[in-house]
Amino acid sequence: MLPKEILKKIRRIEIKTSRMVTDVFAGQYHSVFKGQGMEFEEVREYLPGDEIRSIDWNVTARMGHPFVKKFVEERQLTVMLLMDVSGSNYFGSGAQLKSEVAAELCSVLAFSAIKNNDRVGLLIFSDRIEAFIPPRKGTRHVLRVIREALYARPAGRTTDIQLALEYLNAVQRKKAVCFLLSDFWGCEYSRQLRVANKRHDMIAVTITDPREQELPAGGIVLMEDGETGAPLVVDTGSPAIRAAFQQHSRMRLDERAETLRQAGIDTVDIKTDVPYSAALYRFFRMRERRIRR
Repeated sequence: MLPKEILKKIRRIEIKTSRMVTDVFAGQYHSVFKGQGMEFEEVREYLPGDEIRSIDWNVTARMGHPFVKKFVEERQLTVMLLMDVSGSNYFGSGAQLKSEVAAELCSVLAFSAIKNNDRVGLLIFSDRIEAFIPPRKGTRHVLRVIREALYARPAGRTTDIQLALEYLNAVQRKKAVCFLLSDFWGCEYSRQLRVANKRHDMIAVTITDPREQELPAGGIVLMEDGETGAPLVVDTGSPAIRAAFQQHSRMRLDERAETLRQAGIDTVDIKTDVPYSAALYRFFRMRERRIRR
């Protein structure tokens, strides 16, 4: 039985994100994610202007006049949400933890998918596979996805994106649209990311908190590494230490961006102190412009 506060939170997220999907992203999801090909729908009589290549010669021979095959786009997609729940994601300097932002993003993407009759699955990982929900349709299924994303209690603490991608390729053989939600602070994963992107439509959703980029001047502070739990005493009053922290953070962000770029992955950059709707909107618009070109 889930605690009442979790049930209330699920309900609030359902209301908030379903409204956002309807008001902001209506139609965009459908236009930027294509189906897996064309499927046969029916045979009908030839009409002037129809492609000669579409004539069904067997039916034409039987009926004595031309018939053509009609095809439609195979619209149904499978959407996989890969959510990182390692220790570094349970951090936030504002109103929300990175993990809470990730759960809301899963909700928005899941509701967008089911409004288009697509299937949605969820893979929760840390340095191990914490949970896997096979892709299905329907509102009840999406609510389960949101519940699992919100109520995740990971056994692992560090990050293994490579393991998550290997598991994805093992359980999802057909092409899927895959959103990888993580801060991407982990071990080497570039090779497996390139492999996964050849099989699927991979999209990286990077989640970053402003305090991971800049230290406030607060004197001597006892900190803890979110992934290893190692304690660290930091003199945040030192300008040199704050500058070194900022430089190291900038280097890690640049390395992350370059790794994703080299893998050919589209990226949605989310900041915990900025509404994520704007970043998602820019992503959808970018995809629309690419399709038009």
